[in-house]
Amino acid sequence: MAVETYRQFVMQLLTERAQRVAATDEVEIQTLFDPVHDHYQLTYVGWKGDRREFGCLIHIDIKDDKIWIQQDGTETGIANQLVALGVPKQDIVLAFHAPFMRQFTEYAVN
Repeated sequence: MAVETYRQFVMQLLTERAQRVAATDEVEIQTLFDPVHDHYQLTYVGWKGDRREFGCLIHIDIKDDKIWIQQDGTETGIANQLVALGVPKQDIVLAFHAPFMRQFTEYAVN
């Protein structure tokens, strides 16, 4: 598949997920898209009372014509959603696993 298709899939999935995540008046859900450098994130930022809330739920990079999942804080797994859209498993790298562990997954090593 073409990298442009991968960009569209990633932005679509992150946008859909952002709409489902429960934001509050104090915590904002943000989608961060950098299609020039192929970095994509779903983050949350704000305050819960006097406690700072900040984190990255999903971080995806596209490099070497593959989708690199750097962070996936979802229950269903963003990789499963990408496969459902037609992305071949050999084009998805579970980068949150150590390189030596990736050989034991159904996905690309690098």
